[in-house]
Amino acid sequence: MTISRRVLGLGALGAPMLLAQPAFAQRSANTLRIAFRDAVPNVDPYFNSQRTGLIIGHHAMDGLVHRDPATFRIVPALATAWTWVDSKTLDFTLRTGVKFHDGSAFSADDVVYTINTVANPATRVATPSNYAWIEGAEKTGANTVRLTMKRPTPAALDYLALVTPIWPKATRERLGADGFSRLPIGTGPYRFTKNDVASGVEFERFADYYEGGPKGRPAIQKLVVRYIGDAATELTELLGQRVDWIWNMNPDQVANVSRLPYLQATRQESMRVGFLNLDAAGRTGADNPMTKLKVRQAVWHSLDRVAIAERLVGGGSRVPPAPCFPSQFGCNGDVAVTYAYDPAKARALLAEAGYPNGFDIELTSYVQPRQWSEAVQNYLQAVGIRARLNLMQVAAQIQRSQRGELAMQMASWGSYSINDVSAIMPVYFAGGADDYARDPEMTRLIETGGNTADEEARKTAYDAAIRRATEQAYWCPLHTYVSTFGFQRQLEFPTFPDELPRFYLAKWK
Repeated sequence: MTISRRVLGLGALGAPMLLAQPAFAQRSANTLRIAFRDAVPNVDPYFNSQRTGLIIGHHAMDGLVHRDPATFRIVPALATAWTWVDSKTLDFTLRTGVKFHDGSAFSADDVVYTINTVANPATRVATPSNYAWIEGAEKTGANTVRLTMKRPTPAALDYLALVTPIWPKATRERLGADGFSRLPIGTGPYRFTKNDVASGVEFERFADYYEGGPKGRPAIQKLVVRYIGDAATELTELLGQRVDWIWNMNPDQVANVSRLPYLQATRQESMRVGFLNLDAAGRTGADNPMTKLKVRQAVWHSLDRVAIAERLVGGGSRVPPAPCFPSQFGCNGDVAVTYAYDPAKARALLAEAGYPNGFDIELTSYVQPRQWSEAVQNYLQAVGIRARLNLMQVAAQIQRSQRGELAMQMASWGSYSINDVSAIMPVYFAGGADDYARDPEMTRLIETGGNTADEEARKTAYDAAIRRATEQAYWCPLHTYVSTFGFQRQLEFPTFPDELPRFYLAKWK
């Protein structure tokens, strides 16, 4: 494949500067210094939809069950056993002797309180579709709880493992939601010791993490997380050994980092999908060109998504044919309408839609490295869509998106690592704050697929939804993500395909 460096927005990339290697103090101090690019305004995982927030919460809070990262098998956590009573009812036996970080005892009351609170629409959790399937929970004995569902939910245990940590009822009621979120308390292997919404968070190992906990006792005593706003500064901090671990650095720097004697880099495809969301519903105004089908089709035809995946993202990145990750249940790419890279066709479609000279539009993106956003911008401009690129922080773009202010936005979604389309398609097609299609037929199909445990019925509904979403060119999947990790050679850090770094499994050599 031949592709222009100008179109992709590639420039000359020099090797990183070799910096003096300081004394390796952090290992002896038993501290791991971590850098994330996006600040998390609320580290309570129920009230942010950022991957960084999920990761931070995962280290401090446990759910009823846990998903083994290597096998994806559901294993005990705060519950030691569970039984499907019927397709809409789960009974749990809870673990005894568990303590929260404030020393209070974990109980069935905490489970009932948490589940009923987050399932209540008035709570306004960040991703309502993660809990919309829950009817409620009730205490059935001193150490037993029953969870009932509004509809059969085959992926229920995955949601409970990945996005349903348990709060301490008495502590949260005493502090209030805002007070609790300043330094959340859980039962996880680390406890928060500091939370600054601008600069980062700090943890220390929780000495009383329960025996038999699936995350185990961490080898590293302290975690120091810094929020560093841009990729260049983040890489400089790693090279200077002022941080020990970064991820999602520019792929062009992997070989350079790996050549350094004190660093290593590794890559692994994740379940995250990069996409371009188009305001077909006209939430930004009825005169928005994206409300016209031929304009949206022109956008799809204007993008050489294969080149972006293979040349920019690299590392085995692919173009998903459907608006979901290929391994997810219900993600059938064979029924999707395809759009080949065809700039001439894109220009013709724009002319047919009434824009022979193209048009101006804002393109927002929080995607890093910025070359990926610039590549999309350049492809659009090549056919006459003069996109003004506005690079934003993750939280700021999410807020604008959910207010209905973005005509064209680049973003990504990791499905909270849940291997079922119910973790992605309802977010963008079921009428919620992130839905820019607002198509009643799409919503009906998504709800049909989510309201039954019958696999064939689910597949039929999701097939129809995928067909319609791609026919209407609503939400353009650009590429799968490949996580790129850079960290100290003296750090043992296992990676997994679910895009959930687990620092409690890391250790210094």
